[in-house]
Amino acid sequence: MKTIGAFVLASFGLFSTLQAQYGNSNKDLEQLKALNKQFINNYRTSDTVAHSRLIHPDFVCIESSGRIIGRKEYLATWGMGPEYVAFDYEDEKIRIFGNMALVRSKNTYTIKTGDKTISGATIYTDTYVKEKGKWLCVQAQITGVRDYKK
Repeated sequence: MKTIGAFVLASFGLFSTLQAQYGNSNKDLEQLKALNKQFINNYRTSDTVAHSRLIHPDFVCIESSGRIIGRKEYLATWGMGPEYVAFDYEDEKIRIFGNMALVRSKNTYTIKTGDKTISGATIYTDTYVKEKGKWLCVQAQITGVRDYKK
């Protein structure tokens, strides 16, 4: 039993040391959750100005087709997609590695095209870097979910 207790204490000490070394905290996690929520809200509302403040000057997006676009083109087409009846995210997972973080979620959506409604889903991973105390998205990658059933 003493061995287990010592292991738990040593593990906690290692975690605390790593957390202090990399500066990660619950504050970082909460900031990234808020940024992810804002990212989605910016898309829903086509708010290019607010969205521009979230993404890094060297930002790139890897679209589901595999096409890579830079910041300027990305912002020019921001929010110009189809008419969304519903758009949300779920299964959020945030992993922090020092001054870099991966934010992954699943989008579910319903779009209206003419008289048809189509439901679907994507999985996205956004890569954030922390510079001068501020998290910025430096890359977004979207993957379509095949055979999504609502």
